[in-house]
Amino acid sequence: MRRSENGGRSSATPGADARPDQPRRKSPAHFPTVEASNRSIVIFLTVCTKQRRPLLANDQAANLLREAWAAATFWCVGRYVILPEHIHLFCAPNTFPPQPLKNWISFWKNHLTRSWPNRDQIPLWQPEYWDCQLRRGESYGEKWAYVENNPVRHGNVTDPEEWPYRGELNVLEWHD
Repeated sequence: MRRSENGGRSSATPGADARPDQPRRKSPAHFPTVEASNRSIVIFLTVCTKQRRPLLANDQAANLLREAWAAATFWCVGRYVILPEHIHLFCAPNTFPPQPLKNWISFWKNHLTRSWPNRDQIPLWQPEYWDCQLRRGESYGEKWAYVENNPVRHGNVTDPEEWPYRGELNVLEWHD
């Protein structure tokens, strides 16, 4: 397990610092949600389309995603950015005890797939996802600054505020 510089635990594939005698990870490790006294549980999540196909950054797909997230009530979505081939979002459990993140992701992926208008594009999703549980309140703001600038880095807009496929469905407040 590696700690990121901004306070989260990463499920990312080991980088250059990985030991050469250990096999490289073929899929991300998903750690269980850690509950610590009264601290917030906020997960930074990235989900990609199958073969990174640019299917998502349009009005219809964005509306279908928001509907799927609204139907998947056991976790709630905070801030999000929908890019053509992947989604970044922050989420938090909406039940106690928290339901497994994997179940929630499967639920909304299936919900969206069932309502997807172009059946030739199915399967829509890569089977895996990247998740990182935030450990500090500052991490949410730091990661959001990175995420909201993603459309600028990809050359889609010059100002993150111009990107129409971003928003916040629920305010995820941090508390220790």
